[in-house]
Amino acid sequence: MTNAICGTHHLRRAARTASDRASEQALFGISALLFAASVAATIAGSVSMSAMGEMPMPGGWTLSMAWLLMCGQTWPGAAASFLGMWIVMMAAMMLPSLAPMLWRYRRAVGLTGETRLGLLTALVGVGYFFVWAVLGLATFPLGAVLAAVAMQQPALARAVPLAVGALVLMAGALQLTRWKARRLACCRQAPGCARLLPADAGTAWRYGLRLGLHCSYCCAGLTAILLVTGIMNLWAMAFVATAITAERLAPAGERVARAIGAVIVGAGVVLLVQAAGLG
Repeated sequence: MTNAICGTHHLRRAARTASDRASEQALFGISALLFAASVAATIAGSVSMSAMGEMPMPGGWTLSMAWLLMCGQTWPGAAASFLGMWIVMMAAMMLPSLAPMLWRYRRAVGLTGETRLGLLTALVGVGYFFVWAVLGLATFPLGAVLAAVAMQQPALARAVPLAVGALVLMAGALQLTRWKARRLACCRQAPGCARLLPADAGTAWRYGLRLGLHCSYCCAGLTAILLVTGIMNLWAMAFVATAITAERLAPAGERVARAIGAVIVGAGVVLLVQAAGLG
């Protein structure tokens, strides 16, 4: 009888292990499909935006059409279009580093015996991208206002290249600070104490929100670079996505972040010199 009970226990554990493995593979498979789809959509959006052209501005720079109304478009429609583009772009840039965090969350919560791991993990992901969506909603009106001011004030428009260089320089310097190191450590250690959290939908949603907030803090400088160098610039997006993924997943993430910061500081100096007419 004892041998039969032990045999049944081992079979159940083996079946549960196989099921967990299949579920984890599904998580990474879905993440890979979403990443591929978001990359394709981002490239298509960038090509479409490039086809519309850019507006030459005083000071030798060009204004992206992402901040302007298209023919027949309303401001709510423009905001909705920007938000869709923003979410797709963020999915393309963040999914490579988010997927391992979702996997760790799933394993941690799975230790509690919870069986709704797919639902809870999905809620964490939705909460995470909800934070980025809110940031996108806040970014669009700010960018639209600044674009309108630049078009109406040529003197201010001529100062934009200097401002861009200064912002890039500050973003690089931010990568070198202890504040950045603390934010990065928080992201790299997620899910941390997730196994101690109640395994319910509300907690998963709030955990996703916290994860998104921590990530947005950590990526503040890199996101700023993306905004000031061209919201649909594929090269800028590729650089930012690679930097975010490398500093999150590389074994020596803090050193990687500092190295990225040094490169960005150098780029900021070059932009400042060019803007000052010395390059």
